Amino acid sequence: MSNVDQYMQRALDLARRAEGRTRPNPPVGALVVWQGQVIGEGFHLRAGEAHAEIHALHQAAERTNGADLYVTLEPCSHQGRTGPCVEAVISAGIRRVFIGCRDPNPQVAGRGVTRLQQAGIEVIEGVLENECRWLIGPFARHITTGLPLVILKAAISLDGRTATAGGDSQWISNEASRAQVHEIRNRVDAIMVGVGTVERDDPSLTTRLAGQDGRDAVRVVVDSCLRLPENARLLHLTSAAPTVIATTNQAPYGKIRRLRDAGVRVLVLPEREGRVDLHALLAALGGMDLQSILLEGGATLNGEFLRSRLIDRVMLFIAPRLIGGDGKGLFAGAGAPLLSAAASITNLRVGRFGDDIFYEGQVSYVHGAD
Repeated sequence: MSNVDQYMQRALDLARRAEGRTRPNPPVGALVVWQGQVIGEGFHLRAGEAHAEIHALHQAAERTNGADLYVTLEPCSHQGRTGPCVEAVISAGIRRVFIGCRDPNPQVAGRGVTRLQQAGIEVIEGVLENECRWLIGPFARHITTGLPLVILKAAISLDGRTATAGGDSQWISNEASRAQVHEIRNRVDAIMVGVGTVERDDPSLTTRLAGQDGRDAVRVVVDSCLRLPENARLLHLTSAAPTVIATTNQAPYGKIRRLRDAGVRVLVLPEREGRVDLHALLAALGGMDLQSILLEGGATLNGEFLRSRLIDRVMLFIAPRLIGGDGKGLFAGAGAPLLSAAASITNLRVGRFGDDIFYEGQVSYVHGAD
């Protein structure tokens, strides 16, 4: 890895410290480098506070003249809650700016690069671009479509089962994988399940990180007829994050009112074939400024999302077990009629947690395939 890549990798590592904390802004990291030495670094902590470039420039203090700036995302050129970063970069006397990727925000979208170049600053783009784009995927999805990025997360056996025929699923994955799941939950805006998962497992859907301050994501339950038990654990938590129930006009009004009186946010959404319209649901959640959804649903909800082409990424923990028989699969309902119509996984990343194999990637759908 070249020095340029190493510096950008450090900026990425910094940005990830605030992943899941910056909405509606993206996570961003920055370094100031002078004669091969890092003299300032920073990352965007949360919306309304200074951007990564400003933190890095302040730490570098009076030594920025003639230095290089590395930043994972194009510096902003517009006035938001804070001032435009490009002007601060120009005023600091930065010589060169290395950028991971351009900002998909229509208010920026290359204007930051143009302003820097107009000021005589050399701009080098595309450093670790794939990694930088992956990091801001939820922000990019939301800022360009108004919808959150949907990430399917599941633990499966080597033969593709999520549970035995009798429904036993705890635990397919190992302890290290389960700990990683809470790290993932700590970085997303919401966790979504179907009502069947709540009835079967009674989950809390909270973030539990040993020795750390985890942040609970918004809990979303898809429940077309509102059959959710009112004593369900996720309705009686001490958590700063709200619980959202997505239902339809099939739901009893009295139960909707009781849940709302108890502090639960109930969304009554349009139907599609007797179920919650998932497009309408994602639009509603996007309207709440949620940028990322971790789909932990059962096979029914997973299948509906896949057929609707609404799964953007997958995270699969594959355990060295063979369940066999009539064990439950990851998706229920109709699938691709032909292999040529099946969705594929691109930008694949593979890792290990103990004996479990971790697969993460982007879902690509075949254009025109039903």
